[in-house]
Amino acid sequence: MDTYRHGNNACSMTTPLSAMAEAFEELLEISKANQKGSEEEMRLDTFCDACSFVSVLFGCLGLAFKFAELEYVSKVRDLKEASRTYDTIEDILELDVANDTVKTPGSLSRNLRRVRQGLDLIRALFEQFLSTEEYSLKEAASTAYAQVCAPYHSWTIRTAVAAGMYALPTRDQLLLRLNETDQSAEKKMRRYISAALPVIEYIDKLYLSRNIILDW
Repeated sequence: MDTYRHGNNACSMTTPLSAMAEAFEELLEISKANQKGSEEEMRLDTFCDACSFVSVLFGCLGLAFKFAELEYVSKVRDLKEASRTYDTIEDILELDVANDTVKTPGSLSRNLRRVRQGLDLIRALFEQFLSTEEYSLKEAASTAYAQVCAPYHSWTIRTAVAAGMYALPTRDQLLLRLNETDQSAEKKMRRYISAALPVIEYIDKLYLSRNIILDW
């Protein structure tokens, strides 16, 4: 729990970065158990709850990532709704594989793929953000977008994103919005990176194990 002091009053609150890191560390334990031979599968509702914390960060990034926020939030919402019917991530993949609808727009497996890209985009953004204090948020976000999302986006979307990068907050503005200092943000961003990467790999393996190539 992080404590922040306002005026003469001290208050405790969980910041968005704290919530993200903690949620994905819980998912990490599931992916680790699976790698060790456990038959435990990742519950869809638990996954969606963790992903919902990332939505807050997209909101803090402004217009440049509005495309990602709108797509990401809607996909998480659809998956959360589906969790009333399907218990695990594996269940929705099995459904779409059986119906040959994995890549069909609106399918749960396609939604999962897009949410996974959103998680990876934030992971790459954090890595770039932490690479040097001289790196502006615009530079960090541009590099992260080019690595993770640009290969799958049309020229129109890429152009709109490039234009929106100029509306990104500064490093200090982002930290203020997240209620963090440089030091506290670095620690929590690294926690998210360490936890999210194995979870992303876990999801990728679910597709690859079903002979689904990840080129979309």
